[in-house]
Amino acid sequence: MRQQVSIVVMGCLGLTVAGMMLGADPVLATKNWEPVFNPKLTIERTSEAISIDGSLDDAGWRTASRTDMFVERYPGDMTKPDVKTEAYVTYDDDHLYVAFFCHDDPDAIRATMCQRDQFGSDDAVVLLIDTYGDASWAYEFFVNPYGVQKDRLWSSVGGEDSGFDLIWQSAAQITDSGYQVEIAVPFASMRFPNQDVQNWKIDFWRNRPRESFKQYSWAAYDRNEQCWPCQWGTVEGISDVRPGKGLEIMPALVASQHSGLVDSRNPDSHFADHVGDGELSLGAKYAVSSDVTIEAALNPDFSQIEADAAQIDVNTTIALLFPERRPFFQEGSDIFRTLFNSFYTRTVYDPSLAVKLTGRMDKTSIGVFSAIDENSPYMIPLNEASIVVNTGQSVVNVLRASRRVGDNSQVGLMVSDRRFEDDGSGTVFAIDGDIRLSRNYSIDGQFLMSHIQEANEAGETDGLQGYTFDDGSKTLVFDGESFYGRAFIARFKRSARHWNFALDYNQVDPSYRTQTGYDPWVNYRNLTLNSWYEIRPEKTVFQSITPSGYVHEKWDYDGVRKTNESGFNLDAQTRVAQTSFNIGFNRSDEVWSGVDFDHLWSVNFGVYGRPSSMLGFSLNGRKGVGIARFDGAKGNETGFYASLDLKPIDRLMIEPTFNYLRSTDTKTDEELFSQYIARARVSLQANRELSLRLVVQYNDGRKAWNIDPLITYRISPFSVFYVGSTYDYREYDRFTSSGTQYGSHWDLNSRRFFMKLQYLFQT
Repeated sequence: MRQQVSIVVMGCLGLTVAGMMLGADPVLATKNWEPVFNPKLTIERTSEAISIDGSLDDAGWRTASRTDMFVERYPGDMTKPDVKTEAYVTYDDDHLYVAFFCHDDPDAIRATMCQRDQFGSDDAVVLLIDTYGDASWAYEFFVNPYGVQKDRLWSSVGGEDSGFDLIWQSAAQITDSGYQVEIAVPFASMRFPNQDVQNWKIDFWRNRPRESFKQYSWAAYDRNEQCWPCQWGTVEGISDVRPGKGLEIMPALVASQHSGLVDSRNPDSHFADHVGDGELSLGAKYAVSSDVTIEAALNPDFSQIEADAAQIDVNTTIALLFPERRPFFQEGSDIFRTLFNSFYTRTVYDPSLAVKLTGRMDKTSIGVFSAIDENSPYMIPLNEASIVVNTGQSVVNVLRASRRVGDNSQVGLMVSDRRFEDDGSGTVFAIDGDIRLSRNYSIDGQFLMSHIQEANEAGETDGLQGYTFDDGSKTLVFDGESFYGRAFIARFKRSARHWNFALDYNQVDPSYRTQTGYDPWVNYRNLTLNSWYEIRPEKTVFQSITPSGYVHEKWDYDGVRKTNESGFNLDAQTRVAQTSFNIGFNRSDEVWSGVDFDHLWSVNFGVYGRPSSMLGFSLNGRKGVGIARFDGAKGNETGFYASLDLKPIDRLMIEPTFNYLRSTDTKTDEELFSQYIARARVSLQANRELSLRLVVQYNDGRKAWNIDPLITYRISPFSVFYVGSTYDYREYDRFTSSGTQYGSHWDLNSRRFFMKLQYLFQT
């Protein structure tokens, strides 16, 4: 049954709100309970102060609107929750205020004292906001029972961006009856329509991990409806709010000192201490209006506090893809996302100046990005590999625009351009669309055209002499050639309660290149069909069972079939210790470097669980026959990945991981390749601001140890002080004076000390 429910609670809640909450019956008290689809809540402005301390006894909550109409949306299908949850909402000139009271046994609550964004398996409340109400993008605010924050930005194209950060306040307390949370989101931090009255799509969630992970929501959901934010509730009554001047200034000081062996291959060479280096950077952001923002950075610090975790690359012929976590790219990151990764922001490697404009006007979104990059990576995609060279300084410009049309559909375009200091350039023009055909079916796609003007700087690509592409008409060296290329992707999808599928076709010309995106190989046509069916049995140990299958065909532009692959998987989630597992089998035939490799296969399995708040685990294995791509041979492959999440106390986290891959020749049993990476991350959180972290990693492929300690004092996502160091140890062979090897030993190859002080000033 669908209905619209308007809930307005006004009157004398006063200072008795907390007392009423603390004394409430933990059993859901609402009479005649039933799920409510697309609920409504009308709220009023408060004239009283609210202090974000988690106590819920401020006078500002007197006129707060209240709802306890929650349903279990997962794993239950809009069933009555086991425990009661209450949400309170109000606002003033500057903030939207939301409070939760989560009734529960306090001894069963799971919570971690950690840095923001670091918790993942705690009890938590979630505030979801779609300020434009068009289901194209939305804010996600998480708070655990210790008041620790986590935020994300969701978009219809790219899904969730876990690197997104926003300035907002939160506090929480664990009580005798459960836990309570206060949230204040500044209007100055959000983007919303420039109009007098705001009606926002909102939902309130509660995550409750026990034997099963349970999730409760204010809005009921129809699992046959593919649009997720379309089913949220509506909060009405927000009026005459503005984001303010919205001026932000963010100066930063970054200093480092590096030391290392003069000859990294010779441990007996001189260990040189280089003079320390310090740089000042300045960033500024100005909200022209509630929906248009300009951001600029002079000599921006695009560093990351924590280095990327190493990836297994021993059998990889293409450039690795790493997530973007640099703050400058946070604002409007969803605007620039497309099906092809047409703007891979990490291609802007070392800018001296960067400027960005993002805006959302009515149904139109626009993003403009410009930067001067001092060290520009240039990716040369090949049929089966990719090569990256540094081409010096370049100017990067990106324009992205999209518009919502019809019922939650979207069309857009993107133009990206990179101009190199030696006159070379790369330009890409793209159009895309995401069309919703019905509540279950949709189609999306993107067409791209690239133009490359090579520089006459063949010296940078001397190692590629003699290599050609596009039927031999073009060379890989930089010899001033000019050429065009095209790429295309289209997907037809069904999303429903049980049966789902995705039919995907994509192709990339031999001459297609992008210098601002991530397209590491060319000359292919792919056709893939994935289908899965979700079963949710009741009153069994299984929470869900999902069989799935896929088929995949790949050809090159000469019509040669490169890959013929199919597979079957079975995923299951249980109601015991949040345990799930999967098992799968796939087989394939592939042509690699002109050689036919048939009867390739693999069996995969995985087990995941969280028996308690102190222990989580993940275990994955792979066994089969695959291609050793650098050897051009067929090998018996064994892969293994394991991780633990250990929390001896609520503020100490120990996270070891182990990743292993090995292949031996199917004929001779000779080892073709082998690599493992062992990593441990230990973090101690003294309080919400101060943390200590140590990362120790061993990369067997590089025969290297990395030890990275770090101390961080974080006031907000953008106001932070940290000091740390990195130590790189390598294993070196030892030789006698006659040249005979007699052993090996470890030596410090390099070390770096670094410091960053950054503070965000807001008006």
